[in-house]
Amino acid sequence: MNNKKAVCILSGGMDSTLASYIAKNEGYDIIAVHFNYGQRTEKRELQAFRNICEDLEIKEKYEINIPFFSQIGASALTDKTIDVPTEGVKPGVPITYVPFRNGIFLSIASAIAEKEEAQALFIGVVEEDSSGYPDCTDSFISKMTNAINEGTKESTKLEIKTPLVKLMKSDIVKEAIKLNVPLEHTWSCYKEEEEACGVCDSCRLRLNGFKEANTTDPIPYKA
Repeated sequence: MNNKKAVCILSGGMDSTLASYIAKNEGYDIIAVHFNYGQRTEKRELQAFRNICEDLEIKEKYEINIPFFSQIGASALTDKTIDVPTEGVKPGVPITYVPFRNGIFLSIASAIAEKEEAQALFIGVVEEDSSGYPDCTDSFISKMTNAINEGTKESTKLEIKTPLVKLMKSDIVKEAIKLNVPLEHTWSCYKEEEEACGVCDSCRLRLNGFKEANTTDPIPYKA
């Protein structure tokens, strides 16, 4: 009987989905965690999460509502009075950055991992080919790992695993295809829930990854 458990933060996007498939391939029983935090595409991301949990045959899952991100605002993802940029990826931290989102996600997921007695926590952060988010770096994850293990029971020894952190989007697409990840069930768009917009930073990074991997993205885009 396998008692090797991993909590996977699963947004329903391509990166977190691949990270969850990698966890499964490494022999972990997966406990999937999804956050509804008032993001524009909350319903569509939740649908993606549920579809992927079915694909992975995940029995243990948490859907956590954290509405306070909308109250904090300061991000185009959670404040509808701020437009999502569509002019292309630019240097610096974009307005789609949600303040300390991954720090909060990791904290909640760590509480679940401690309760479930999991050994690992997987998060699909990408450092080199991300939108410039400060909470997607190797350094940040390393420091969070130390803090989490310092602030939990002595018996809790949690490893935060970031299998994609040094990959480019094209590498992620290739690896996902190799592992038969159902990319048609994933959703990355910041703006739309029916057809992806194709012009927000997330869509641009995703589409560029497919282009460089010489393959076609299976999700629908606006013409």
